Amino acid sequence: MIAMTEKQLHQFVLHARACLPEEACALLLGEQTEEGKFVWEVFLTENADHTNEHFTIPPQVQLKVIKYARTKGWSVLGNIHSHPETPARPSEEDKRLAVDRRMSYLIVSLADKTPVCKAFRAAEYNSEQEELRIVKEDT
Repeated sequence: MIAMTEKQLHQFVLHARACLPEEACALLLGEQTEEGKFVWEVFLTENADHTNEHFTIPPQVQLKVIKYARTKGWSVLGNIHSHPETPARPSEEDKRLAVDRRMSYLIVSLADKTPVCKAFRAAEYNSEQEELRIVKEDT
């Protein structure tokens, strides 16, 4: 299970729409407990590939984000990226690149008027859907 707030998801959706027609991407920072993964920050990044078919977060950016997360006592829980024109399911390339079973891979589809977000994790030679909880923040 991975949990994030409505506000965090909304933040990413705004980023994804601003990046159209390209795929947008970000890293998910937070904590993992026995209950699951809890996202404390969505660290927006640039898609170095500048395409609508895949994304790359450069290694130097990943290293910077890992160092930043450590200063907060967090870790990188996974990533989130958009599919501008296709459903929120892993493409063949997504499956090929999602190799770390500890990480969560979230996909936001912008194909319809209302964005759809789903979470996945790497499974042997494939991917499997992971429970995603979008929670309201206390006001």
